[in-house]
Amino acid sequence: MRGTIVTLGGGGFSMADTGITPIDELLLGLTGKRRPRVCFVGTASGDAASYRERFFDAFGARAHASALVLFGQATHAFTAPQILLEQDLVYVGGGSTANLLALWRLHGVPALLEQAAAGGTVLAGISAGMNCWYEGSSTDSFAPLAPLRDGLGWLPGSACPHYFAEPGRAERFGEWVADGTLPPGYAADDGVALVWRDGALAEVVSERPGGQAFAVTAAGETPLEVRLLARF
Repeated sequence: MRGTIVTLGGGGFSMADTGITPIDELLLGLTGKRRPRVCFVGTASGDAASYRERFFDAFGARAHASALVLFGQATHAFTAPQILLEQDLVYVGGGSTANLLALWRLHGVPALLEQAAAGGTVLAGISAGMNCWYEGSSTDSFAPLAPLRDGLGWLPGSACPHYFAEPGRAERFGEWVADGTLPPGYAADDGVALVWRDGALAEVVSERPGGQAFAVTAAGETPLEVRLLARF
């Protein structure tokens, strides 16, 4: 997979009281633009209007902000997915990983995102927006935590967001990797993000002191080196 993908175990504007956070600042910086074009993709939340407005409130002063809306609503019309080709950063929100993947495939979104990334667009996402890029993931798309094995596969292995923040996440993910239900993968706690370039892990960052991430195999967890981002 060519391009830059940043996968957030949690954090960013989605989990902030207001405004953007150090990870969001990192994402803006990765575009190399003073005022980048940033598109929020809220498919996993059913394109919830409140989530979209939270994004506009956070990024409106720093970027040319837009949103991809695949659920046509009275509050916001359907958006043609080709808008993704015009962006410097595509930011995918949290929610249902399974529903996100199903609707993206129906509308041809993966092919457009792949084309955008190859052209220099930074791809990023939190929770479901973390999971979708990997081969498989730990998800609550089906209410109880469950393994999902049909991710896009642009990043190697499996993913687990909210690693220590939600009860059962770490334990169940470790079990699924150990028994082969999911391939070995990567886990990130809230406030931690993995930065990938051309399919290789480049670095791990945290916007919170003590943030942790792990490579998880059948043998157990291996801590990854984490760089603490400066406040701005």
